Amino acid sequence: MAKYKIGQKAILTDSDGTRDLIAESLVHMGTFTATNTVASLSPDYFTNYFTVPYSFQGSTSGYTSGGETLSGVDLNIIDKFPFSSDANATDVGDLTVARERGAGQSSSTFGYVSGGVGNQSLNTIDRFPFSSDGNATDVGDLLEAKYNLSGQSSSQSGYTAGGEPFTNVIQKFSFSANANATDVGDLTANRRASAGQSSADNGYVSGGEAPPSPPPSNINIIEKFPFSTDANSTDVGDLINTLTREAAGQSSTNSGYVSGGLNQSNVIQKFPFAADANSTDVGDLTDGRNAVTGQSSTTNGYSAGGIIGGSPPITNIIDKFPFSSDANATDVGDLTGEREFATGQQV
Repeated sequence: MAKYKIGQKAILTDSDGTRDLIAESLVHMGTFTATNTVASLSPDYFTNYFTVPYSFQGSTSGYTSGGETLSGVDLNIIDKFPFSSDANATDVGDLTVARERGAGQSSSTFGYVSGGVGNQSLNTIDRFPFSSDGNATDVGDLLEAKYNLSGQSSSQSGYTAGGEPFTNVIQKFSFSANANATDVGDLTANRRASAGQSSADNGYVSGGEAPPSPPPSNINIIEKFPFSTDANSTDVGDLINTLTREAAGQSSTNSGYVSGGLNQSNVIQKFPFAADANSTDVGDLTDGRNAVTGQSSTTNGYSAGGIIGGSPPITNIIDKFPFSSDANATDVGDLTGEREFATGQQV
């Protein structure tokens, strides 16, 4: 069988005079003439050609997994809410163990929760499916038990950075196989309770808290480490203030976002991926909150749950803010219950 690529969206096959056209999408009336074709494509070309490239941003659903209730009960609940419409979340599964303060990662097919603390500090990497509602399974371990970590995701791997007990280690685990994490680099300093962001090429760690000197000091540093190679991070900018411990991280294709933070901050900050630069204040959440969870669709950032300091002091509200313009968030739904210190994923 001969195979021919036609433009960027179609393939023509020819087998003993029988010709078939395979197209991603085609609107055409009349005769179709194939020109400028290239023959002898690789056997796996059909699969690779029509495979949707990985994007950190989701197009279908956001997830909030684990967390802690007002009464101090750790949760194993996996909540899911839609990106296509403003609606409440539903309970779609359970983690292997109740936990809070873990890190969230997302591949194109699975959500991950790594580390955290329940009855004890955890090193477990949990994985749950996006294709159907189901429980998580234990697929690997971090280097050691850690909580208050930040999470990042490339097309091939999940990352955690920092954590408690205080560390500067960047860990990586594979999405393609169930395996333990490995040490692939260091942050510029030990830190915990930072927010994580992901561009196509780099992972980011923003804000958080440095070790006690005493006492512990809140920091405003934005760090970046590459996905293409295992390497240390570099300091690439500053957040607008140091009140960004326990904030949520979101990512558009062009920018990283930090929403909320210490002392129930309501500020939404943005910094660019294309250049190393400081963040700017681009909007407000509906309520100030810390211990909040972040999710990212292709068009919006989401902030779910957290500590608001009011009555009740913990919220179940899901906020949404646009990536296309700098604007305040709106209340678009509720989690299945009030919670703090959960992890976020998206597909």
